[in-house]
Amino acid sequence: MTKLTPQECLVLSDVLGDTPMTVISASRLKNGMCDAYVAGTLIDVDAALVFDAYCADEPCGFGTDANALWQLLKATDGWGCVNVDTACTASLGALIEADRDTPIRYYGDVYHACLAPVHCYPNAAVRLLTLEDVPHLAKAPAEVQGNGYTTHAALVTDGIAAGAVVDGAIVAIAHTYAETNLHADIGVSTLETWREKGFATAAASLVAQEIQARGKVPVWSCGEDNFASLRVAEKLGFTEIGRRTYVIPT
Repeated sequence: MTKLTPQECLVLSDVLGDTPMTVISASRLKNGMCDAYVAGTLIDVDAALVFDAYCADEPCGFGTDANALWQLLKATDGWGCVNVDTACTASLGALIEADRDTPIRYYGDVYHACLAPVHCYPNAAVRLLTLEDVPHLAKAPAEVQGNGYTTHAALVTDGIAAGAVVDGAIVAIAHTYAETNLHADIGVSTLETWREKGFATAAASLVAQEIQARGKVPVWSCGEDNFASLRVAEKLGFTEIGRRTYVIPT
């Protein structure tokens, strides 16, 4: 197993490619916001693990060699599950179950891309966020502060964010979570008491419009049973383009 240097992370990002299903890991590798490990060499990678700094207990595994992936996982700490190519989930799960004597469950991760102009859903409470909103973000509950950037200022300047603002408080947010040359992944969250008001749909639409204006493809990923998120993606015009799977020791 080799832990990659920042320069080697740039190489691995290019190896993974710039696709809807690699945008998060590729972005973190480019920006130095992850730990990454490979089995084999960068020229001939048998398996790779990328630990996103903003979601470090859910690494992404690349490659379909289940044994190589398991050897990497065994040599690293802090993970509770791993997101991998669906083709190797059963084999990887069997290895983990045999080694750890623990049951395994599987959870699908659905990836979408918006390949046509995103559908618009204007809402009077929803607008793009700017540097003037940084104090509001800092005061907001953690679930609607956004993440994926080192500061709130970076979220609204380096990234794109839109929010529902009610009486000066942010109650829902959509934002770019990760971005590459070709794609930008969108994250969305709404405070529970403010759900079912169309805020997430309207905010995500604004963010996707800005992504497309920059010549990039908006990406949307969520769990297979996150029906609220799946409905929003469908309303906005996203199309499912693939699935990965979480392998979860229980």
